[in-house]
Amino acid sequence: MAQPKFHTSDTSPNEPAEKSSSPAVVRAARILDLIAGASTPLSLAELARILELPKSSLHGLCATLVQLRLITRLDNGQMSLGPHVMTWANAFLAKSDITQEFYAAWDEVNELPQETITLSVLDGASVVYVACRNGNRPLGVTFRIGMRLPAPYTATGKAMLASFDEDEVKARLKGPWPQALTPAGTPNLTAFIKELAEIRARGYSIDDGEVRVGMHCFGAPVFDSSGGHAVAGVAVSMLATEVMTRSQAKAGQAIRRLADRLSERMGANLSRMHKG
Repeated sequence: MAQPKFHTSDTSPNEPAEKSSSPAVVRAARILDLIAGASTPLSLAELARILELPKSSLHGLCATLVQLRLITRLDNGQMSLGPHVMTWANAFLAKSDITQEFYAAWDEVNELPQETITLSVLDGASVVYVACRNGNRPLGVTFRIGMRLPAPYTATGKAMLASFDEDEVKARLKGPWPQALTPAGTPNLTAFIKELAEIRARGYSIDDGEVRVGMHCFGAPVFDSSGGHAVAGVAVSMLATEVMTRSQAKAGQAIRRLADRLSERMGANLSRMHKG
C-alpha cells in the first residue's frame, strides 16, 4: 500500500507567501518545510515544480542551506534535512516542560506498556508530534518527533480541538478542507463539528483508520494552569484487529488518565475544570 503524502504546512506550497521584508528567508523556510514533510529525499527539479520557483533561484538557496548543514545533498543530487536542524529541535525540546512531564507522567501511570503513545501540539490546522514512545506492535507507521499531520484526522488533533468552541474551530480550520490521508477521513467541517460534540461527551477522541488503514488511535487533551484551551494532546495507537468494544473503552479511559495526570503535572485544576 502506498504511503500517504503528508502536507508540511497549513498552506499549500503553491500559495504565495505573505509579504515579507526578507523573501529569501521565507523561501528558505518553505524549502525546509517541504523537505521535512516529504517521505523521500527531493530533487532540485521536484522542489522547483512544487514551489513554483525558478531552478536558478533554488540552486543558490539550497547551496547556502547545504553550507549551513540545514539540508544534506545526497550523491544522486537529491536533498534531505541536515544535522543542524536537530540542534534547533533539541533546544526547543529542552525548553519544553511538557515533553519532560510527558515521560514522567507515563512512568507514573504505566498503562498500555506495549502500545505506541504520542504527545503532540497544535500548529494552525496541523498537529506536530513533540514526543513519542513507539510500542512493540507493528502499526505500519512510525511516529517521529517533528512529524506533522492534519489535525482533523488525528486523535490528538481531535482531542485538542474539542476544547475550542465552534467559532474558534471554524476560524482555525478556515480555508480548503485538508486532503484525506485514507478513505476514512472526516469529509468536511460540518461533520467534524458534530464529531467534536461526541468527543466532549465521551471524554476521549477516536481516529478510526484516518491516519493509517488498520490503525486505531484514542486521544485526550492536556491542559495547564491557565485552564483554557488544551495545550497538547496524548494518544495511544493500536492495531484495528485488537480493538473491540471493551478494549476501545479501556484504551480511551487509559489515555484519559494519562492526559489527566499530565495536566496535573502542568498545574491544571482538574476538579474545577470537570465541574465547569
